[in-house]
Amino acid sequence: MSCCLIDSHCHLDLGPLAGECDAAIREAGALGVGTFVVPGVHPDGWHGIATLADAYRAIRPAYGIHPMYADLVDEPLLSRLQEQAVRGVAIGEVGLDPGYPIPLEIQERALRGQIRVARAVDLPLLIHCRRSFQRLITILREEGAERVGGIMHGYSGSVEMAPQFIGLGFALSLSGSVTWNGGRKTARVAREVPLKHLVLETDAPDMTPQCHRGEWNRPAWIVETAEWVARLRGITGEELARTTSDTARRVLRLNNGEKT
Repeated sequence: MSCCLIDSHCHLDLGPLAGECDAAIREAGALGVGTFVVPGVHPDGWHGIATLADAYRAIRPAYGIHPMYADLVDEPLLSRLQEQAVRGVAIGEVGLDPGYPIPLEIQERALRGQIRVARAVDLPLLIHCRRSFQRLITILREEGAERVGGIMHGYSGSVEMAPQFIGLGFALSLSGSVTWNGGRKTARVAREVPLKHLVLETDAPDMTPQCHRGEWNRPAWIVETAEWVARLRGITGEELARTTSDTARRVLRLNNGEKT
């Protein structure tokens, strides 16, 4: 694709990608992927993300505490996050997920604290959510998250719930899961949600597209997701890439995908 794609969520600092970041960026860049948003998961990883962002102009860092580590969140850590956040483009990834052993009340407390940090530093949120969408909407509204907006990472909610997130200033991100066999709900989101509210991601090294299942995901494979979504919508890959990347730039307040 000649249009410059934005991978709005990829973990270039983790797992198999950490040792081959340069090759992964070059491979994706050759296919038209020009910007990579790398979110934080654990506070111990923030320094590594900052180092990558200093080394590669294409990487835009985000800092946050994933719900699987919500029990680490306290006031000193939130203060540290606020200091670190000024170097990033978003707070994330944060959220709710009952699939982890951390009690949901602890996850909720951590999420609320990080929304408040996002508001304090005026940065959008990158939100991870599974099977807790209605509770998440309540928390977002109570904490005034519409003041910063953000991206619903790897959105697995319904078409019917989508307008509530969009109304709070959130774009919905599609990953390789939209290509999975049996992924009818996500495919419906890809077809029916207005294109201007969708962005793309890989979540590499996770959420690998169907044709690569069993392998670690790579940022280059966002092109396959883009082409799949374009076919679902009956539009060209160029239009899909251009519109989703424009939305990512708007929501994350990027300057044409480049560092200033």
